[in-house]
Amino acid sequence: MNSFFGWIGRGLILWLEETSRLWSLICSSLYWAFIAPFRGKGVKRHYVSNQMVEIGVNSLGIVFLMSFFMGMVLALQTAYQLKKFGALVYVASLLSISFVREIGPLLTAIVVAGRSGSAMAAELGTMKVSEEVQALETMGVNPVRFLVIPRLIAMLVMLPCLTIFADVMGMLGGGVVGTNFLGIPAGLYFQKSIEMLVMKDLVTGLLKAFVFAGIIAWIGCYQGLMVSGGAEGVGKATTKSVVMAIISIIIADCFFTGLFYFVWE
Repeated sequence: MNSFFGWIGRGLILWLEETSRLWSLICSSLYWAFIAPFRGKGVKRHYVSNQMVEIGVNSLGIVFLMSFFMGMVLALQTAYQLKKFGALVYVASLLSISFVREIGPLLTAIVVAGRSGSAMAAELGTMKVSEEVQALETMGVNPVRFLVIPRLIAMLVMLPCLTIFADVMGMLGGGVVGTNFLGIPAGLYFQKSIEMLVMKDLVTGLLKAFVFAGIIAWIGCYQGLMVSGGAEGVGKATTKSVVMAIISIIIADCFFTGLFYFVWE
Protein backbone atom coordinates (compact mmCIF):
# COMPACT_ATOMS: atom_id res chain seq x y z
CA MET A 1 0.00 0.00 0.00
CA ASN A 2 2.82 2.37 0.84
CA SER A 3 4.44 1.86 -2.56
CA PHE A 4 1.06 2.28 -4.29
CA PHE A 5 0.33 5.61 -2.61
CA GLY A 6 3.92 6.63 -3.12
CA TRP A 7 3.55 5.97 -6.84
CA ILE A 8 0.41 8.11 -6.91
CA GLY A 9 2.11 10.90 -4.97
CA ARG A 10 5.17 10.95 -7.21
CA GLY A 11 2.95 11.02 -10.30
CA LEU A 12 0.90 13.89 -8.91
CA ILE A 13 3.98 15.90 -7.99
CA LEU A 14 5.49 15.32 -11.43
CA TRP A 15 2.23 16.36 -13.10
CA LEU A 16 2.04 19.55 -11.02
CA GLU A 17 5.65 20.41 -11.89
CA GLU A 18 5.05 19.82 -15.60
CA THR A 19 1.85 21.87 -15.51
CA SER A 20 3.59 24.72 -13.71
CA ARG A 21 6.45 24.85 -16.23
CA LEU A 22 4.07 24.66 -19.18
CA TRP A 23 1.90 27.43 -17.74
CA SER A 24 5.01 29.58 -17.26
CA LEU A 25 5.93 29.04 -20.91
CA ILE A 26 2.40 29.94 -22.03
CA CYS A 27 2.35 33.17 -20.02
CA SER A 28 5.82 34.15 -21.23
CA SER A 29 4.96 33.45 -24.87
CA LEU A 30 1.71 35.43 -24.64
CA TYR A 31 3.70 38.40 -23.38
CA TRP A 32 6.30 38.21 -26.14
CA ALA A 33 3.68 37.60 -28.83
CA PHE A 34 1.03 40.19 -27.98
CA ILE A 35 2.51 42.77 -25.58
CA ALA A 36 6.22 43.06 -26.31
CA PRO A 37 5.75 44.06 -30.00
CA PHE A 38 3.99 47.24 -28.86
CA ARG A 39 7.08 48.03 -26.79
CA GLY A 40 9.44 47.63 -29.73
CA LYS A 41 10.50 44.09 -28.83
CA GLY A 42 8.82 42.08 -31.58
CA VAL A 43 10.29 39.19 -33.54
CA LYS A 44 11.74 39.53 -37.02
CA ARG A 45 9.27 38.81 -39.79
CA HIS A 46 11.46 36.45 -41.75
CA TYR A 47 11.66 34.07 -38.77
CA VAL A 48 7.87 33.91 -38.72
CA SER A 49 7.58 33.58 -42.51
CA ASN A 50 10.06 30.68 -42.56
CA GLN A 51 7.98 28.86 -39.96
CA MET A 52 4.77 29.63 -41.88
CA VAL A 53 6.23 27.94 -44.94
CA GLU A 54 7.34 24.94 -42.92
CA ILE A 55 4.09 24.54 -40.99
CA GLY A 56 1.58 25.63 -43.61
CA VAL A 57 2.84 25.37 -47.18
CA ASN A 58 4.75 22.14 -46.65
CA SER A 59 1.73 20.53 -44.99
CA LEU A 60 -0.72 21.28 -47.80
CA GLY A 61 -0.14 18.01 -49.63
CA ILE A 62 -0.88 15.64 -46.77
CA VAL A 63 -3.81 17.77 -45.55
CA PHE A 64 -5.33 17.81 -49.05
CA LEU A 65 -4.90 14.06 -49.47
CA MET A 66 -6.32 13.03 -46.11
CA SER A 67 -9.24 15.48 -46.28
CA PHE A 68 -10.19 14.42 -49.79
CA PHE A 69 -10.31 10.71 -48.97
CA MET A 70 -11.98 11.35 -45.61
CA GLY A 71 -14.70 13.23 -47.50
CA MET A 72 -15.17 10.23 -49.78
CA VAL A 73 -15.37 7.84 -46.82
CA LEU A 74 -17.83 10.03 -44.94
CA ALA A 75 -20.05 10.39 -48.01
CA LEU A 76 -20.23 6.62 -48.44
CA GLN A 77 -20.93 6.02 -44.74
CA THR A 78 -23.73 8.61 -44.56
CA ALA A 79 -25.23 7.40 -47.85
CA TYR A 80 -25.49 3.89 -46.40
CA GLN A 81 -27.97 5.14 -43.79
CA LEU A 82 -29.71 7.93 -45.69
CA LYS A 83 -30.44 5.64 -48.65
CA LYS A 84 -32.87 3.70 -46.44
CA PHE A 85 -35.01 6.83 -46.06
CA GLY A 86 -34.69 7.99 -49.66
CA ALA A 87 -32.70 11.05 -48.57
CA LEU A 88 -29.45 10.66 -50.48
CA VAL A 89 -29.46 14.32 -51.45
CA TYR A 90 -28.85 15.24 -47.80
CA VAL A 91 -25.46 13.53 -47.93
CA ALA A 92 -24.04 16.83 -49.19
CA SER A 93 -25.53 18.88 -46.36
CA LEU A 94 -24.48 16.47 -43.65
CA LEU A 95 -20.95 16.16 -44.99
CA SER A 96 -20.38 19.90 -45.38
CA ILE A 97 -21.64 20.76 -41.89
CA SER A 98 -19.72 17.95 -40.19
CA PHE A 99 -16.52 18.83 -42.03
CA VAL A 100 -16.67 22.57 -41.38
CA ARG A 101 -17.62 22.27 -37.71
CA GLU A 102 -15.80 19.14 -36.60
CA ILE A 103 -13.84 16.90 -38.94
CA GLY A 104 -11.89 19.60 -40.80
CA PRO A 105 -10.38 21.29 -37.71
CA LEU A 106 -9.80 18.02 -35.84
CA LEU A 107 -8.24 16.11 -38.74
CA THR A 108 -6.00 19.04 -39.70
CA ALA A 109 -4.84 19.55 -36.13
CA ILE A 110 -3.95 15.87 -35.70
CA VAL A 111 -2.01 15.83 -38.98
CA VAL A 112 -0.12 19.02 -38.11
CA ALA A 113 0.56 17.78 -34.57
CA GLY A 114 2.14 14.64 -36.01
CA ARG A 115 4.12 16.51 -38.61
CA SER A 116 4.98 20.01 -37.34
CA GLY A 117 4.51 19.53 -33.59
CA SER A 118 6.99 16.67 -33.55
CA ALA A 119 9.38 18.70 -35.71
CA MET A 120 9.26 21.55 -33.19
CA ALA A 121 10.07 19.21 -30.32
CA ALA A 122 12.88 17.52 -32.24
CA GLU A 123 14.44 20.77 -33.46
CA LEU A 124 14.34 22.57 -30.11
CA GLY A 125 15.37 19.38 -28.31
CA THR A 126 18.44 19.06 -30.51
CA MET A 127 19.29 22.70 -29.82
CA LYS A 128 18.90 22.09 -26.10
CA VAL A 129 21.12 18.99 -26.15
CA SER A 130 23.80 20.75 -28.19
CA GLU A 131 23.67 23.68 -25.72
CA GLU A 132 22.55 26.20 -28.33
CA VAL A 133 19.71 27.31 -26.05
CA GLN A 134 22.17 27.94 -23.24
CA ALA A 135 24.33 29.92 -25.67
CA LEU A 136 21.38 32.17 -26.49
CA GLU A 137 20.78 32.79 -22.80
CA THR A 138 24.48 33.59 -22.32
CA MET A 139 24.26 36.19 -25.10
CA GLY A 140 21.24 37.77 -23.43
CA VAL A 141 18.72 36.49 -26.00
CA ASN A 142 15.43 35.26 -24.55
CA PRO A 143 14.84 31.71 -25.91
CA VAL A 144 11.06 32.12 -25.78
CA ARG A 145 11.19 35.25 -27.92
CA PHE A 146 13.72 33.84 -30.38
CA LEU A 147 12.59 30.20 -30.65
CA VAL A 148 9.00 29.84 -29.46
CA ILE A 149 7.23 32.99 -30.69
CA PRO A 150 7.93 32.54 -34.45
CA ARG A 151 6.57 28.99 -34.25
CA LEU A 152 3.56 30.01 -32.18
CA ILE A 153 2.57 32.90 -34.45
CA ALA A 154 3.07 30.80 -37.58
CA MET A 155 0.94 28.00 -36.13
CA LEU A 156 -1.84 30.40 -35.08
CA VAL A 157 -1.98 31.81 -38.60
CA MET A 158 -1.50 28.71 -40.71
CA LEU A 159 -3.61 26.09 -38.94
CA PRO A 160 -6.92 27.97 -39.52
CA CYS A 161 -5.86 28.46 -43.16
CA LEU A 162 -5.11 24.75 -43.52
CA THR A 163 -8.48 24.00 -41.92
CA ILE A 164 -10.28 26.00 -44.61
CA PHE A 165 -8.44 24.11 -47.33
CA ALA A 166 -9.28 20.82 -45.58
CA ASP A 167 -12.98 21.76 -45.50
CA VAL A 168 -12.97 22.47 -49.23
CA MET A 169 -11.12 19.27 -50.10
CA GLY A 170 -13.40 17.20 -47.88
CA MET A 171 -16.48 18.55 -49.64
CA LEU A 172 -14.84 17.93 -53.01
CA GLY A 173 -14.08 14.34 -52.02
CA GLY A 174 -17.69 13.86 -50.99
CA GLY A 175 -18.76 15.45 -54.26
CA VAL A 176 -16.79 12.89 -56.25
CA VAL A 177 -18.65 10.07 -54.50
CA GLY A 178 -22.01 11.83 -54.61
CA THR A 179 -21.95 12.65 -58.30
CA ASN A 180 -20.25 9.50 -59.62
CA PHE A 181 -21.52 6.73 -57.34
CA LEU A 182 -24.69 8.01 -55.69
CA GLY A 183 -26.27 9.51 -58.77
CA ILE A 184 -26.68 13.04 -57.35
CA PRO A 185 -26.37 15.78 -60.00
CA ALA A 186 -23.24 17.84 -59.46
CA GLY A 187 -25.10 21.17 -59.40
CA LEU A 188 -27.62 19.91 -56.84
CA TYR A 189 -24.92 18.33 -54.69
CA PHE A 190 -22.84 21.49 -54.33
CA GLN A 191 -25.94 23.63 -53.95
CA LYS A 192 -27.00 21.53 -50.95
CA SER A 193 -23.45 21.64 -49.59
CA ILE A 194 -23.42 25.44 -49.49
CA GLU A 195 -26.99 26.40 -48.67
CA MET A 196 -27.07 24.52 -45.34
CA LEU A 197 -23.91 26.21 -44.04
CA VAL A 198 -24.22 29.33 -41.90
CA MET A 199 -21.56 31.70 -40.62
CA LYS A 200 -21.73 30.09 -37.17
CA ASP A 201 -20.49 26.80 -38.63
CA LEU A 202 -17.42 28.44 -40.13
CA VAL A 203 -16.68 30.49 -37.01
CA THR A 204 -17.01 27.41 -34.81
CA GLY A 205 -14.50 25.46 -36.89
CA LEU A 206 -12.01 28.32 -37.09
CA LEU A 207 -12.17 28.98 -33.34
CA LYS A 208 -11.38 25.32 -32.72
CA ALA A 209 -8.50 25.48 -35.18
CA PHE A 210 -7.10 28.56 -33.40
CA VAL A 211 -7.19 26.79 -30.03
CA PHE A 212 -5.67 23.62 -31.51
CA ALA A 213 -2.86 25.70 -32.99
CA GLY A 214 -1.90 27.03 -29.58
CA ILE A 215 -1.99 23.55 -28.08
CA ILE A 216 0.30 22.11 -30.76
CA ALA A 217 2.82 24.94 -30.62
CA TRP A 218 3.02 25.16 -26.83
CA ILE A 219 3.32 21.44 -26.25
CA GLY A 220 5.84 20.93 -29.06
CA CYS A 221 8.05 23.82 -27.91
CA TYR A 222 7.73 22.88 -24.24
CA GLN A 223 8.79 19.29 -24.83
CA GLY A 224 11.73 20.46 -26.93
CA LEU A 225 12.97 22.96 -24.34
CA MET A 226 12.64 20.42 -21.52
CA VAL A 227 14.79 17.74 -23.23
CA SER A 228 17.56 16.08 -21.23
CA GLY A 229 19.63 12.97 -21.76
CA GLY A 230 21.05 13.42 -25.24
CA ALA A 231 19.68 11.88 -28.42
CA GLU A 232 17.51 9.43 -26.50
CA GLY A 233 15.87 12.34 -24.70
CA VAL A 234 15.12 14.04 -28.03
CA GLY A 235 13.36 10.92 -29.28
CA LYS A 236 11.30 10.58 -26.11
CA ALA A 237 10.34 14.26 -26.17
CA THR A 238 9.27 14.03 -29.81
CA THR A 239 7.03 11.04 -29.13
CA LYS A 240 5.64 12.61 -25.97
CA SER A 241 4.84 15.86 -27.76
CA VAL A 242 2.74 14.08 -30.39
CA VAL A 243 0.87 11.96 -27.84
CA MET A 244 0.20 14.89 -25.50
CA ALA A 245 -0.86 17.18 -28.34
CA ILE A 246 -3.33 14.71 -29.84
CA ILE A 247 -4.87 13.88 -26.45
CA SER A 248 -5.12 17.59 -25.57
CA ILE A 249 -6.67 18.37 -28.96
CA ILE A 250 -9.37 15.74 -28.52
CA ILE A 251 -10.14 16.92 -24.97
CA ALA A 252 -10.33 20.54 -26.13
CA ASP A 253 -12.52 19.52 -29.06
CA CYS A 254 -14.92 17.76 -26.70
CA PHE A 255 -15.04 20.81 -24.44
CA PHE A 256 -15.68 23.34 -27.20
CA THR A 257 -18.20 21.14 -28.98
CA GLY A 258 -20.21 20.90 -25.76
CA LEU A 259 -19.79 24.62 -25.14
CA PHE A 260 -21.03 25.58 -28.60
CA TYR A 261 -23.91 23.12 -28.36
CA PHE A 262 -25.26 24.30 -25.01
CA VAL A 263 -24.34 27.99 -25.21
CA TRP A 264 -24.29 28.96 -28.89
CA GLU A 265 -27.35 27.29 -30.35
